[in-house]
Amino acid sequence: MKLLPRIKSMTNAAITLEHVSVELGGHKIIDDVSCQIDSGYLTAIMGPNGTGKTTLLHAILGLLPFTGNIRFNRQLSSRRPRIGYVPQNVDLDRGSPVTVGDFLAVGFAKRPLWMGIHRQIEAEIKKVLERVGVLVVYNLPLGKISGGELQRVLLAQALLGKPEILLLDEPTAAVDISGEALFCELLEEVHNDLKLTTILVTHDLSVVAAHAHNVLCLNHSLICAGPTKDMLTKENLMRVFSPHTELFLQQHNHTLPDNKGNHESSD
Repeated sequence: MKLLPRIKSMTNAAITLEHVSVELGGHKIIDDVSCQIDSGYLTAIMGPNGTGKTTLLHAILGLLPFTGNIRFNRQLSSRRPRIGYVPQNVDLDRGSPVTVGDFLAVGFAKRPLWMGIHRQIEAEIKKVLERVGVLVVYNLPLGKISGGELQRVLLAQALLGKPEILLLDEPTAAVDISGEALFCELLEEVHNDLKLTTILVTHDLSVVAAHAHNVLCLNHSLICAGPTKDMLTKENLMRVFSPHTELFLQQHNHTLPDNKGNHESSD
């Protein structure tokens, strides 16, 4: 099993998975996954729909029972690292009067929201919303903002906890192509500025090729894991996405690296 490369200054990976399996309703969703996820890198988890990507995130978050071991780097601290999570979607009552500011304050407020948001909490929320480029929505009803704005609000919510590890599950699934590109550029900036360990679930090969340092290819079991430029080969993708490989490659051929590490063009 090839492990992800490790930062030379670190003696341990940010997360180590050892023979992790998850069974739900009598079906094995993840089967014997072992790998290391690097501290300080942006790692993409990719694979077909329904093959365990979200399940793996939920296991890391401790939301699902699993067998095997999930270990976090404890070189600097004995505590569990702070983890931020951006879900693929949230159920919203589009008619609700709850504002973006109220929504973000819920996790920090020590008094009922009808008494108002404490000035210090309000300042922190506005600071993070400005960081992700949507300060303008602070007073807007949560159900009235766009899909792209909502994803940035969810990212802001994850960042308010000052995470060391950031997990994102298909964060651009509900936005258009231009919105996806802008969000991924923002994510890369946040990742670099805050020196996070970021794990991004996506099925979009162009996103992986453009932004991920490492990639973990999953199809219930681990197909391959390592530096993006080494993993995104036609041979690996055929193993991950078969029997729909040919259609997938036709759609994304321009993002595949050639045998020299350069990206091929489909023009």
